[in-house]
Amino acid sequence: MRSLVLKVTAGPQDAERANQGLTVAAAAAAAGAHVSLWLTGESAWWGTPDHGRSLALKYATEVDQLIAIVLEMGTVTICGQCAARREIGEADTLPGVTIRGAAVFAEEVLADGVQALVY
Repeated sequence: MRSLVLKVTAGPQDAERANQGLTVAAAAAAAGAHVSLWLTGESAWWGTPDHGRSLALKYATEVDQLIAIVLEMGTVTICGQCAARREIGEADTLPGVTIRGAAVFAEEVLADGVQALVY
């Protein structure tokens, strides 16, 4: 099975698109794929406690549950620049969530056998 690198760019202002990305990441992880979920822009807040835990979207699984599924089988990363703009540091993240820069993202998506998706 290929690895999946999935970048979510949408925050609560675009709940349906954000939910699609988070749900695909969790479903792929549950299916056994190694998933690297990147949180960028306003979705960066979902990598921290107490921010944006709900998408307020009918029938949507809560963000914290989706992220927990991904963390069981893969990784969750907040974009470094996005974190800096929001003054999010490593100490501010959920357990298991890291902050990394564009070079790491590029390395991941350019690896052999990787499928990259952006929502």
